[in-house]
Amino acid sequence: DFWALCSDPVSTCSQFCTMYCIIQLQTIDNVWEPSQARKLGPYFHDGRRRIDYVLTYTVQKPVSMSPTSSGSFVRGLRQSLSRSLRRSTSSAQDDPENASELGCQEDVKRVRREEFEDNLMEMGLELEKDEGTKIPGVGFLKIHAPWDILCREAEFMKLKMPTKKVYEVKSASNFMEKISQFFNKMTKPLQPNVEDSKMETIKHLSYPFSREKQHLFDLSDKDSFFNSKNRSLIVHGVLKRTKCVRGKHNVGLISLLGNGVYTSAYPLHDVSNTSLLLYDEWARYSIFYKYQPIGLIRKYFGEKVGLYFAWLGVYTQMLIPASIVGVIVFLYGCATLDDNIPSMEICDPRNNITMCPLCDRVCNYWKLVAACGTARASHLFDNSATVFFSIFMALWATMFMEHWKRRQMRLNYIWDLTTFEEEEVSGASPSRAFQHLQILYCHQEISLNPICPLFQTVKLTCTDRMPAYMTTLVMMCFMICATFVVVLGVVLYRIAIMTALQLTQTPATNVRATVKTTAAIINLIIIIILDEVYGALARWLTVLEVPKTDKSFEERLIIKSFILKFLNSFTPIVYLAFFRGRLVGRPGSYIYVLSSFRMEECAHAGCLMELCIQLCITMLGKQLIQNNLFEIGIPKLKKMLRRRKTGMDTQEEELEKKLRRHEKDHFLGPFIGLSPEYMEMIMQFGMVTLFVASFPLAPLFALLNNVIEIRLDAKKFVKELRRPLAARAKNIGIWYTLLRGISKVAVIVNAFVISFTSDFIPRLVYQYMYSPDGTLHGFVDHQLSFFNVSHFRPGTEPLEPMLGNQKVEVCRYKDYRDSPWSDTPYDFSREFWCILAARLAFVIVFQNVVMLMSDFVDWLIPDIPKEINVQMQKERTLFVEMFMKEEQGKRILWNNQGESPCQPRSTHPLSDYLCTRLDT
Repeated sequence: DFWALCSDPVSTCSQFCTMYCIIQLQTIDNVWEPSQARKLGPYFHDGRRRIDYVLTYTVQKPVSMSPTSSGSFVRGLRQSLSRSLRRSTSSAQDDPENASELGCQEDVKRVRREEFEDNLMEMGLELEKDEGTKIPGVGFLKIHAPWDILCREAEFMKLKMPTKKVYEVKSASNFMEKISQFFNKMTKPLQPNVEDSKMETIKHLSYPFSREKQHLFDLSDKDSFFNSKNRSLIVHGVLKRTKCVRGKHNVGLISLLGNGVYTSAYPLHDVSNTSLLLYDEWARYSIFYKYQPIGLIRKYFGEKVGLYFAWLGVYTQMLIPASIVGVIVFLYGCATLDDNIPSMEICDPRNNITMCPLCDRVCNYWKLVAACGTARASHLFDNSATVFFSIFMALWATMFMEHWKRRQMRLNYIWDLTTFEEEEVSGASPSRAFQHLQILYCHQEISLNPICPLFQTVKLTCTDRMPAYMTTLVMMCFMICATFVVVLGVVLYRIAIMTALQLTQTPATNVRATVKTTAAIINLIIIIILDEVYGALARWLTVLEVPKTDKSFEERLIIKSFILKFLNSFTPIVYLAFFRGRLVGRPGSYIYVLSSFRMEECAHAGCLMELCIQLCITMLGKQLIQNNLFEIGIPKLKKMLRRRKTGMDTQEEELEKKLRRHEKDHFLGPFIGLSPEYMEMIMQFGMVTLFVASFPLAPLFALLNNVIEIRLDAKKFVKELRRPLAARAKNIGIWYTLLRGISKVAVIVNAFVISFTSDFIPRLVYQYMYSPDGTLHGFVDHQLSFFNVSHFRPGTEPLEPMLGNQKVEVCRYKDYRDSPWSDTPYDFSREFWCILAARLAFVIVFQNVVMLMSDFVDWLIPDIPKEINVQMQKERTLFVEMFMKEEQGKRILWNNQGESPCQPRSTHPLSDYLCTRLDT
């Protein structure tokens, strides 16, 4: 008897059994030939077992496929038996404690890999290796989870699976059902041609998978019961729990990846109808007008990615009404351009108003009519409709938040996530940052000791963390100061260029246009560069802090990145909106920077036009260059470099046909998370809401960008990136908090923009307090003060005292100050204090009224739709009924047999087991 021989404890007999088993398995292996249809698919070489996960590693030189790694289940078992035989004869040689004697780090990595792979097989996973088949220097470890392991891990992870029980999904009322049917009929051309896009009328009752209750689930097709998304998620969970515990070290998959034992880890793209449908109905630019197949996205990429694209879709849809209203406001400004009295007065050549020089010495006096073009352009964005649009956008932000909460709750119900809670215990396992920190120390000591002894559980105290926290604080303050210094540098550039162009006798209009445009472009370039620097710095600081959990690591990284990138993008805009033109002084007593640079002034029509230009260039530049060009160009460049590194850049088309699925995915870009995608949309949301009073076309530009962005991201996820792990999530996490915070700050910012940056309040005060006829006639003259040119400080007066053929004795400047011949020359006038009081009053009233309206809208709209509440209660009732029927069936069986069905009728263990299984 073969198994009786194997149970013999004699060593020679054990070795004989091992070799005999290898010979027999080799004979059987020749019978198991893979089918031609599955040779290039995500399967083992036997063509039967699916590849659920792949680990790659570096091999020293390309080698052909060895018999021990040929690729079937039998070969894998034979390899395992051979390794166990080798360990029984030479266990001391493979001990990591003695690995330094090998004198080669590659041998150390090989030993770690073998131990890790042995532990994976002990966990029940099946492995297969490919080393140097078509990609030189790269080895692949393919992992497959058999049915019993899938069931075990699904029960452990509490995966909700559909049961046999189905029920009908109805709307909360007949009226709502009719509206829903009418809406679905109207939007049918916009729906993607997939089943998941239609509202399901029949839904399966889902229940956490349990091996004891398998009769509740439809297991007629076990191959498709766990889809590829769930299979990769289960295998990843096993990989995270598997450790290398031999010797003094205790490392997991993340540490092995960080130390180069494995170079990458990823699930494979599924070459089934799902991926083809995703490309045809989601990733093509020609279907930009259609809705996204969110259900299909979730089915393929998981809930976390599905929620991101669902949120992006809701945000893009909500931009449509905002864009329409913004265009109407802009068209209103165009329609009332010829009726605007202040701009008409500025452009009237009969108003012979001489203005004071814009800079010292080299600048001459100028006529107010030269500002005609700027004044007319400013009216397009600074008119009475601006206040209405600011109020509308504040309410729009609230409506967007409420709409997303309801949509998110609906998705949670459809995706069976209403009872899902993230399970992450801080002390359960070392965090990603902690393991990164260990890797850093290990790299420093690897030259002295190839096996780093620092991989062990260490509990960090507050004293241990304090240096990292202080480093974070100092570096954050330093980078914020660096952002302010960059803005100051651009200000000095504007002042210097304007002075230089004035020396060349360039017309004033061309000078202002050149300075505004070039300064905005320089700001854009600096913002793009610093964004990359700040992203890397934020990650480094977060690693130093050693957060306890991966969730804490991600949240801290997001907060740091958001603060730095937000300040980087909006500091120049804030300067233009609230500081430029206010810290200038007056003629004869100007304020200087670095003792020689006079602070720059706004144009006569105000700084709103310059704010609009800066916001427009920054927003469009970031969208076109950073968000679209970089997302297309950089992944393609990295893919080309990976191919060239492995010598696969020649004859690409022929090689693509011969490569298997796991080899093709090796050349795709690694998935680095959704944080960059969310971050760019959060920055865009800030551009749309924070300064929308100065740029009503911002929602339109954001809408056009997002229509392209959705398809660009879709193509990137389907074709350019490795398949991300199907992580589960029920909300978008900290990003919702950031969105809500920006929407609240936007109300305050827009109130200050309308009040202090635009001329809305001064015009309103003049019209109702100082105008003789209740109109704006005379407003331009009212806001100009007088200056006696003899009061210039020595050395600051213009080189040319003449304007035309006339000597200038008095010039005008925009400010509310007393005249030089009054009792208090150049002091702030009574009108200044009245307007300042009106500005502050407007800020207080606007802020409170808009926030009150937003809170009322928030209270009025429930977070959970009524029909979802009804369906959730119905599900709970169905659960109770299903389990009561099951309990009733057990009682009937009890009464018929007169005994417990689980009462053992035999003392044989197999009988006890069968009895227990039958009972359950």
